[in-house]
Amino acid sequence: MILGLAVAAMALAACSSGVSDDLRTEAVEDYAALVHEAYSLSLDSAIDMDQAIDAFLAAPSADTLDAAKSAWLEARDDYGPTEVFRFYGGPIDNDDTGVEGLVNAWPLDEAYIDYVDGAPDAGIVNMPDEFPTIDADLLVSLNEKDGEANISTGWHAIEFLLWGQDLSLDGPGDRSFEDYTTADNADRRGTYLAVASDLLLDHLSQMVDAWAPDSDNYRAEFVALPANEAIGLIMTGMGELSRGELAGERMNVAYEARSQEDEHSCFSDNTTADIVGNALGIQIVYLGEVGSFSGTGIYDLVAAEDQELADQLRDEIATSVAAAEDIPAPFDQHLVEGVSDADPGRMAIFDTILDLEAQTDTIVAAADLLEVEVNLS
Repeated sequence: MILGLAVAAMALAACSSGVSDDLRTEAVEDYAALVHEAYSLSLDSAIDMDQAIDAFLAAPSADTLDAAKSAWLEARDDYGPTEVFRFYGGPIDNDDTGVEGLVNAWPLDEAYIDYVDGAPDAGIVNMPDEFPTIDADLLVSLNEKDGEANISTGWHAIEFLLWGQDLSLDGPGDRSFEDYTTADNADRRGTYLAVASDLLLDHLSQMVDAWAPDSDNYRAEFVALPANEAIGLIMTGMGELSRGELAGERMNVAYEARSQEDEHSCFSDNTTADIVGNALGIQIVYLGEVGSFSGTGIYDLVAAEDQELADQLRDEIATSVAAAEDIPAPFDQHLVEGVSDADPGRMAIFDTILDLEAQTDTIVAAADLLEVEVNLS
């Protein structure tokens, strides 16, 4: 298995294939609407999570903590598919203004979070001895300070604050609600959790606004691009998530290194669901369907030129989603030293990686057919 091969399907400037200009324009406009719908769904469920966190902090108990955890898990299901809207310099990962590093960065150094929520013996260097007041500006300023694993914001900081470190192969972290009542730094920890959750809402709201219709925003710029250029960006997001990111960084790195710290949601044992959500993102873009929205997808463009290839890629994406769903949870049980590569769990991971790699080759073939350019690592 070879990951990370540079791939480019180069395009002609004009649309010389059999797909009409009108259909291409329709696909671009419907993609923009689909992105807005997906981010709106993610924001809505994150608001529900934030309300559950507020309820927990107002009355900490085992039950309210469990409710906050459940809300986090549900919100992750809606966020996961939106990762396919990355990898082409869009509003979430723009080099100058993007917030991706504040939203979904990982892996996370637990000691760094311990420092930020007030533990004086966390062992973090180059940090002040006095703990400043926690607010949004502080958390943003500390994110990735002195190291990319020093994550202080986003989904995984919240995840750690809810679950704590995962020391079990049979289940997730087991943080007690008393960490927010009688434990050292309980009040500070509660403030941190509340601020981090509010900050995530702010960042997701930025994505909803960036893709909102009838506004002077990124969506307006995107739909104004030449259709072929925009379609190339769309398919770059699909292909880069499929192979370089999901099959590679999010699966193969942890699989090869047998490293729990390299799995995506290691505190909550939600990694398998994360993988499924990411795979579904590729599917929703290809088919042009998410939530209540249904429009012209990349499938329709490919089918207008080559029905057989369109169906092949549709079926390959469905296969990779099903393969991801077949990975037994928790993901970290398959990373233990001594577990054979022939173990069903490790085979399920490996098969999913292969399926994602195979469909990426077909995404490139489809881009070539449409005469659009994709650049994949």
